[in-house]
Amino acid sequence: MIQISQLKLAPDHTQEELARKIARTLKAPEEAVLGWEIVKKSIDARKKPEIFFVYTIWVRMKREKDVVKKARNQNVSLVAPPEYRMPEPGKEPLRRRPVIIGSGPAGLFCGLALARAGYRPLILERGRSVEERVRDVEAFWKGGSLNPESNVQFGEGGAGTFSDGKLNTLVKDPEGRGRAVLKTFVEAGANPDILYMHKPHIGTDVLRRVVVQIRREIQAHGGEIRFQSGVTDFQIEDGRLEGVVINGREELPVQAAVLAVGHSARDTFERLWQLRVPMEAKAFAMGLRIEHPQQMIQLARYGEGPYGPYLPAADYKVTHRAENGRGIYSFCMCPGGYVVNASSEPGRLAVNGMSLRARDGRNANSAMIVTVKPEDFASYCPERPALSGMELQRRLEELAWQLCGGRIPVQLLGDFETGKDSVALGETEPQTMGGWDFGSLRQILPGYISEAIIEGVHAFDRQIPGFARWDAVFSGVESRTSSPVRILRNERCESAVEGLYPCGEGAGYAGGITSAAMDGCKVAEEIVKRFTILLG
Repeated sequence: MIQISQLKLAPDHTQEELARKIARTLKAPEEAVLGWEIVKKSIDARKKPEIFFVYTIWVRMKREKDVVKKARNQNVSLVAPPEYRMPEPGKEPLRRRPVIIGSGPAGLFCGLALARAGYRPLILERGRSVEERVRDVEAFWKGGSLNPESNVQFGEGGAGTFSDGKLNTLVKDPEGRGRAVLKTFVEAGANPDILYMHKPHIGTDVLRRVVVQIRREIQAHGGEIRFQSGVTDFQIEDGRLEGVVINGREELPVQAAVLAVGHSARDTFERLWQLRVPMEAKAFAMGLRIEHPQQMIQLARYGEGPYGPYLPAADYKVTHRAENGRGIYSFCMCPGGYVVNASSEPGRLAVNGMSLRARDGRNANSAMIVTVKPEDFASYCPERPALSGMELQRRLEELAWQLCGGRIPVQLLGDFETGKDSVALGETEPQTMGGWDFGSLRQILPGYISEAIIEGVHAFDRQIPGFARWDAVFSGVESRTSSPVRILRNERCESAVEGLYPCGEGAGYAGGITSAAMDGCKVAEEIVKRFTILLG
């Protein structure tokens, strides 16, 4: 395979122009190109309004070594793309079907990999199917009661189902798991551009349909998914997992169980701590959501050039080291998106960001978050140190809920900075899923987080003019950026409790949809390498 990198064209180019440039770069006639595909597509707006799409292309031709030699171009090379493969089955008898606890990205992709390999997994999901879950969440956003088992955090598809559906990851991937995950999404109905966009996203509206198709494929290969089947206890004997208890009453014998419960399974974390399953507190980040007019971000990123109709909704990624030593950065940036009430426990409130596939909402939003480390929150739960970060999350979420009686508390940036209560909006009107009201957000956050956010926002204003505008809207609290715990596992992805496989974001081994799905594949590989295929 020939790879061409750094191939630039104006945003209004045609497919024919791209094909001609590929041939010219290779110094070959167009008819000599047997086929090509886009591997990566990004935007170069450093010299706006002069803007380019920048491509990496894989090309198939005859005598490829000779073509590369003739091209004499440092951006033309031979590559051997990794092809993802499951390992050969191991030797240990698998007498019971593998059990997967949770149907977020990690659980679904672990289940899909095992199902495709013939292992007929059983997935246990505490929440409801995505179709029912959507109805529960939308009813909650319209003012109904919170369902603690079916909400933005719990249910088929996991927390990512009510997000932007961002698929970018920084995980190194020599095995090809990441591209295999993206191909699976496309096969299930996602737009093929996720295979090559620099910052791919599915969109929450499309992701819901994709999740259903993945479920159906698991079932078509002999797998089973049981909804409203929460694992409430674990039966451990002599250091080995012997079974799980479902909904407090049904006992299920288990030989291998994948723990893919997501970052909000606090009751599960508590039970595992009681059972002395090895775990530790880990660093994570907390803060607020900020909203600006999307048009302001478009102008800052693209300028006033002629290419507006050809460019996607503009995003940003910003970081800053505050004077108090804290790192502050944008997280889960949602162009044209919504701030959503992402609560999962009564009397506690958390927010997240969500975009539809079109990303055509009037506001851009992202989390402004500050890193917190175990030493910052050790005092919140000294008797259970591994769960101290979780207790910090709970305390802040309780304060957020109390501010506005369960509605999303919002405050203008200028008022947050000066310590005043907001009483009226400026030009930026909150775009939320779930009701909102004015509240003093500095009452929620530790002082070091508020100080770092204020300093960071002004630093970001130097990169994005208007970022520190007084009427930008803060909302809070953004507390579920990642898991506050890590459930320890060995190089075979197995806990010190034999037969228990911690997996995905909740266990502390991923951060986002793609990395969680990749970790699900990785754990499935370890189970396959160990056990023979389930027969009968």
